[in-house]
Amino acid sequence: MIRLLINVDHVATLRNAREESFPDPIHAAALCEQAGADGIVFHLREDRRHITERDVRLLRETVKGKLDFELSTEPEVVDICCDVAPDLATLVPERREEVTTEGGLNVTANRDRLDTVIPKLYDAGIEQVALFVDPVPEHIRAAADAGANTVELHTGDYANAETEADRRAEAQRLANGAQVAHDAGLRVHAGHGLDYNNFSLFRKTVPHVAEVSIGFAIIARAVLTGMDQAVRDMISVVKK
Repeated sequence: MIRLLINVDHVATLRNAREESFPDPIHAAALCEQAGADGIVFHLREDRRHITERDVRLLRETVKGKLDFELSTEPEVVDICCDVAPDLATLVPERREEVTTEGGLNVTANRDRLDTVIPKLYDAGIEQVALFVDPVPEHIRAAADAGANTVELHTGDYANAETEADRRAEAQRLANGAQVAHDAGLRVHAGHGLDYNNFSLFRKTVPHVAEVSIGFAIIARAVLTGMDQAVRDMISVVKK
């Protein structure tokens, strides 16, 4: 059964929009777990636009399930990740001007830096190191060659498909990528843009997925229904 990890970045975005102390992503994470989520995801960006170092350390202390720390290869953030030692570190591309992560990591172009960062994460006691990649066989195999033991497949193109035919084609791309990852001995995760409406086709089409990271869809629904109901609704979709 696929595990559901919930990204709480957007709770921090709402808090920071008014420079308030609430809503608190730590409280939100606790509510997510109480409603049945398998774990929590956050992205500590270089510019700290949403999650802060204070949030990171409190999440490490309070989250009971799996904790996924998303990060770039920026040295200061890597050092914080190593100090916190989450269950999973997911390396993602990052541009300051982007609203959200826009695509997978170019493993080949970043190989020299990854050759330093990945061993450092393992040495810190982090058991799972993932690279967030597009469902392209060359990128997936490069992730394995770089030493990652997990890939998170970027599902943004699938989520943003404008027609049903395009969505089915993207789902098949993801399925092919998941098979390549599985054959390479990598654990398969997925995320970006998955929601209550598009998850069904993804689940039926893409094999070997152990875990998905979903954030915006759940937080947006929680504004109207409450966090408990929003999480339970997503669990019913993911774990059918």
